[in-house]
Amino acid sequence: MSNSCKICELRGMWVATVYGIDWPKEKSNIKAQKKQFIEILDNLKNLNFNAVFVQIRPSSDAFYKSNINPWSEYLTGTQGQDPGYDPLKFMITETHKRDMEFHAWLNPYRITTSGTDLDKLYKLNPARLNPSWVLSYEDALFYNPENPEVIKYIATTVFEIVKKYYVDGIHFDDYFYPYNYPLPKGESREGNVADKRREAVNDMMRLVNKVIKSTRECVQFGVSPFGVWKNKSSDPRGSDTKNLESYYEVYADTLTWIEEGIIDYVAPQIYWTIDNKTSAYETSISWWSDVVRDSDVRLYIGQNIGNIEIAKEIEKQININRDYCEVEGSIFFSMRDIEENTGNVVEQLKQIYSCEASIPNK
Repeated sequence: MSNSCKICELRGMWVATVYGIDWPKEKSNIKAQKKQFIEILDNLKNLNFNAVFVQIRPSSDAFYKSNINPWSEYLTGTQGQDPGYDPLKFMITETHKRDMEFHAWLNPYRITTSGTDLDKLYKLNPARLNPSWVLSYEDALFYNPENPEVIKYIATTVFEIVKKYYVDGIHFDDYFYPYNYPLPKGESREGNVADKRREAVNDMMRLVNKVIKSTRECVQFGVSPFGVWKNKSSDPRGSDTKNLESYYEVYADTLTWIEEGIIDYVAPQIYWTIDNKTSAYETSISWWSDVVRDSDVRLYIGQNIGNIEIAKEIEKQININRDYCEVEGSIFFSMRDIEENTGNVVEQLKQIYSCEASIPNK
């Protein structure tokens, strides 16, 4: 392929491991797991992708050899059971072999997706060892973001990964406080309790950034929040949308993270069609472009190709992105939709990603 065609644009894929969504499809089978991951990389490389964002800590667990978190049940079927190899080391090696970036995707607070019995967790799971750290909500368990020990634990988890593995980035998605987590009676969403929750999440983000940069400065720290910070009806600085607001819903104050420069990139999940009535696609792109314009924070767009209507128009969406110079690429959810060719997405990506691309600022 001619280098004269090469452009600068991140093209990333989220590879989800929770429930085995994308990988691994088979448990306790090293050969099959390795083969499948190599196929994922080769498929993406053939489409001129240059980055993967792999979920290596889906639920207070690990897809890597850890002294803190137990082996993930999604590798073997049993939390704490050694899979017989180090998946993270293998994945990084294979990804870098193809000149692609590897970003380690973590869910900082989630302990379980369903079930509240701590005794069902591995005996050395930090949540089981420290029940005072835990929140229970809607038949699931989460670490309490306001607990200072939880903040230290998350930062130590990140430190271990960055120290031991040559990841290109640490990546958090949109899950901070649980969605719909209630306020005490009489408290408002702008009140003291809500503000304390947001500041606790801010403190965690600040510490994680500090740990990453003091351990290996070149490692990027990024987050993929829900696509709306606040609606304009709640705050003049908000977007012209009528949607859930992550500032209030999960206590994620993304604007503060951008203003303080504690993240290197933001990848808002703009999971809507172009003509969406409550959150029009280009309206959202324009708003996020304005937010990062005078900052050092790069902007990528999270694209949901699992939605067939979005998948059908993904080429149009990427062309809209390219109209905004602040947008430096996309991350897609998720790999299974490439494998299933949801909405003819593969043919569209072949067309719009016909040239190779280098990663911004690399």
